[in-house]
Amino acid sequence: MRAEINDHNEVTPPLEQWLCDIANQRDKQAFQRLFIWFAPKIQRFGIKQFNNPETAKELLQDTMTNVWRKAHLFDMEKGAATTWVYTIMRNTSFDMLRKMRTHKEDQLSDDIWPLVEAETTETLSFDDHLMSKKIERYLSRLSHDQRQLIEGIYFKDLSQEQLATQFNIPLGTVKSRLRLAIAKLKHLMGENS
Repeated sequence: MRAEINDHNEVTPPLEQWLCDIANQRDKQAFQRLFIWFAPKIQRFGIKQFNNPETAKELLQDTMTNVWRKAHLFDMEKGAATTWVYTIMRNTSFDMLRKMRTHKEDQLSDDIWPLVEAETTETLSFDDHLMSKKIERYLSRLSHDQRQLIEGIYFKDLSQEQLATQFNIPLGTVKSRLRLAIAKLKHLMGENS
């Protein structure tokens, strides 16, 4: 398969052939050519998507690693190589966004704990495992559902998965309620500091 000239008088390399060579012979030269051809396009997309050159490079690396690993799944009868690679890129970027969002949620929940610890070490003690009046006051301003989750996570050492099972709600609901509760607690504690 040779390079073709498209409607815009641009030379289109034999991308499908390169993918087939990668799939069938693990051809490193074909992969290098494919990488060089797609790299600037994927990086431009990554910078637009994440507004961060390092994350764009990570997207490029992850996408092309998946192309190498999954080349055997490419079927030129079902579509163009560009469509196939861009689908992998899009799915990889969704995975990265999901990981970033989860990481932010983890950081957000980590942010509240020092505030609670500061309150408890400065002026509070837990008598007979009952929450102090000050912490109780903050928690009482949360919705019932949010309060149950905060108490489960921070005072009963339950995991988010355990809480989802205990309250028979989806894990995503646990995460979003916790995120909202933590944001509200931070706001309340900030008002009174």
